[in-house]
Amino acid sequence: MKIGELAKRASVSTRLLRYYEEQGLLTPGRAANGYREYAEQLVDRVTQIRGLLDAGLPTRIIKQIIPCLTEPRVIHFADATPEMMATLEREREQLDLRIRCLTRNRDAITSYLEALRTLIAGDARPTSDAEQTTRLESSTVPSSRPAEVQHQP
Repeated sequence: MKIGELAKRASVSTRLLRYYEEQGLLTPGRAANGYREYAEQLVDRVTQIRGLLDAGLPTRIIKQIIPCLTEPRVIHFADATPEMMATLEREREQLDLRIRCLTRNRDAITSYLEALRTLIAGDARPTSDAEQTTRLESSTVPSSRPAEVQHQP
């Protein structure tokens, strides 16, 4: 496939694909006319690269671990220094922290949606958006604002 098709299918720009190529993350073939030709499996590769970049990994590390993402695995150890190993371990720990945070956030949203569905199911009569908002604000759904504490004399 041509670069434009890969860009469209992977939801990235052609400029970004050229950058990945410059960084050694993608290696397209070349047609007789010199145009880049991308293999079908590179759609998944671009998605993997985006995910790793979104997770905070720099391209120099992604280049090192990309061989581990597909079969057959050809791993190059030429520059696998103790410092690089320590960097990868730190990056993995950061990913674990992000995963835990995302999981907590997903679970909180799930709980909130369940509470909203229960609240809405309890009152099946049609309401306007304003009435729905008022009812939701006054419901037992937890608020992000701290509760006021009243002291009695």
